[in-house]
Amino acid sequence: MKKFINLTKRNIKVYFSDKTMFFTSLITPVILLVLYSSFLGGIFKDSFLSFIPEELNISNKIINSLVSGQILSSLLSVSCITVAFTSNLLMVMDKVSGTSKDINISPTNKKVISLSYFTAAFVSTIIVNFVGLLLCLIYTYTQGWFYTFTDILKLIIDIILLTLFGCSLSSIVNFNLKTQGQVSAVGTIVSAGYGFICGAYMPISSFSKGLQKVILFLPGTYGTSLIKNHSISAPLNELVKHNIPNNVINEIKKSLDCNLYIMGHEITENVMYFIIIVTIIILLIIYILLNMFKKNNE
Repeated sequence: MKKFINLTKRNIKVYFSDKTMFFTSLITPVILLVLYSSFLGGIFKDSFLSFIPEELNISNKIINSLVSGQILSSLLSVSCITVAFTSNLLMVMDKVSGTSKDINISPTNKKVISLSYFTAAFVSTIIVNFVGLLLCLIYTYTQGWFYTFTDILKLIIDIILLTLFGCSLSSIVNFNLKTQGQVSAVGTIVSAGYGFICGAYMPISSFSKGLQKVILFLPGTYGTSLIKNHSISAPLNELVKHNIPNNVINEIKKSLDCNLYIMGHEITENVMYFIIIVTIIILLIIYILLNMFKKNNE
């Protein structure tokens, strides 16, 4: 345990000592928040208004809260994955510098070494994502605040799970990479494509039927749906108080992928949690096994 703690501390210290790597990760949610609020805010607002009957007078505060909730969910569902790939860059940097060879030939168990990289990446990533959550909550407060303590707690749990998923996935993907260029290329692909395939940028319902079926088999889709559910539940409850029909509420939730269906059966939040947790465990086991069977000189 002492070796694990020391290696984890070392990895976290190295990550935060590299100002370029850290601030690159930290600035990601800031840039996304500015871009989303500037270019997508109006589109999201028009989309919500299209569901609400014109004769009903709904305050802008509720609509703006819905918009900020969707921005929050889109930003964090992507950030949890993309930042994980950046923070896991340390694994490759150690290979480039030769540090990994020195660590691998030491009497330290390979499982301890692999878990120390994973844990350090998780701690670094979760710090950045919590900063992103704080920025999003501040933005939401300026637009219209309806969140309760329970809503915030659910969002925190969602972020922790998605960060674990992102770190376990990036650990496996980065395992065979040996240069910073390779990691940058993978990071670019993930940053550009992940937001679409998980439903963060565009609702899954806007894709073709075939692509929808494929996306519903991707674990990240359910992590995104959980964040969406918990980020807009409070303003939706306000709409209910204003006597908005249930069918309108359901249409809004369906348009945002809050309600997902496989073969006509709705996937509950408990099932979504189960899918994410099982996926994290499986990916983590694969990552540990990869490290256990690799050669010491790699």
